Amino acid sequence: MRKTLMRVGLAAGLALGLAACTDPYSPGQRALGAGALGAGAGAGIGSLSGNAGTGALIGGALGAVGGAVTTPERPVDPYYDRRPPRGGYYGY
Repeated sequence: MRKTLMRVGLAAGLALGLAACTDPYSPGQRALGAGALGAGAGAGIGSLSGNAGTGALIGGALGAVGGAVTTPERPVDPYYDRRPPRGGYYGY
């Protein structure tokens, strides 16, 4: 029991640590994450009908496509994305 709890805690800590390294505006990373979630859900649903492998493949593919398509656009940073001033009193 103690070893199992230790392994679960280590896996949860590793998963949380890696989750902090993601970029929510990267389509590739969102596709991988959503594909993994879709594969897990597809395997769970597919196991009810006896086809866990097929369910995982379909769920993973749909999750990856959905994750890549729904990637939000990176917000504009008002400080670094300023345009240079036009010619005028303070312009060049």
